[in-house]
Amino acid sequence: MEIMIAAAVVFVGSYVQSSIGFGLAIIAAPTLFFIDPLYVPAPITVAALTLSLPNAAKHWHSISFQGLKFAILGRIPGTVCGGLLLFWIDQEQLALWLGISVLFAVLLSLGNVVLKPTPGAMLSAGFLSGFMGTSSSIGGPPMALVLQHQGNDFIRANLAAFFVVSCIMSLMMLAAVGLFGRAQILVSLPLMPAALLGYWVAMQTLHLISHQTLRRASLLLCAVAGSGAVASYWV
Repeated sequence: MEIMIAAAVVFVGSYVQSSIGFGLAIIAAPTLFFIDPLYVPAPITVAALTLSLPNAAKHWHSISFQGLKFAILGRIPGTVCGGLLLFWIDQEQLALWLGISVLFAVLLSLGNVVLKPTPGAMLSAGFLSGFMGTSSSIGGPPMALVLQHQGNDFIRANLAAFFVVSCIMSLMMLAAVGLFGRAQILVSLPLMPAALLGYWVAMQTLHLISHQTLRRASLLLCAVAGSGAVASYWV
């Protein structure tokens, strides 16, 4: 039963991410953490990698490798810092950090902050994405904030390409600190087809749902999940 719920949550997150460029971890991480803390962060990162590969392939011609190199450079120290953070916090603290990360992501999405994808902004976003992504699996918001005023295909393409590289980096770091091994791989396996199914359904049906409606619904889900994660720390 828990596996079915986990797969369903990843399916919904994959559907949303295939539409707006990010959202899988924001939607899935708090819920899956409640089911079993083992799901966070490595198995969700595996699901995100599985989803990002076809998304990057589909939008290959819109990828700006020149811009992404700065984000990837910033991602390297961010990944190391995020991995080291997991040495210093317990599961209850991770739940709190997870909830704060989700609510922070929601606030960024609702804000009217206007940033341009300059080399400095991409470098900073890459660092924050690495830190948040490796420690909590939620690394999309900083990059999404910098790219939010670009074209839809550009956003989807460059976020997907960045996620492919960043997920691999995070998994390597998590393996190095002992948080990506046999147990995490086993619980990751059912999530991978769920992620691909979410992508496939999104490609077939997204024309039926407005981008704005899906964005608002996903932000509502994120706010509820993030608030629940924060509340669980104090209960």
